Amino acid sequence: MPRQSNRVNVVLDDEHSTKLRRLAERTHTNPGTIARSLLATALDDADPDARNISALLDAIPGAFERAQRGREEAREGLGTPLEDL
Repeated sequence: MPRQSNRVNVVLDDEHSTKLRRLAERTHTNPGTIARSLLATALDDADPDARNISALLDAIPGAFERAQRGREEAREGLGTPLEDL
């Protein structure tokens, strides 16, 4: 049975992007392959308890502010409708 694949785009800051690129160079692997493996491992190890997820999200610098900004942009009609993605 074929496995379903879902595409997720992740934007990294310069520091993490550089680390990922260096890891890929050292292992002679595509950065996307390394990123997929690291993300899969992190997801496998993540605790699904809502209290821990909240703490994880709260630890992301600027996440709340970006979410608020996105919400305002959506209200102003500046977003892209899901049907257009």
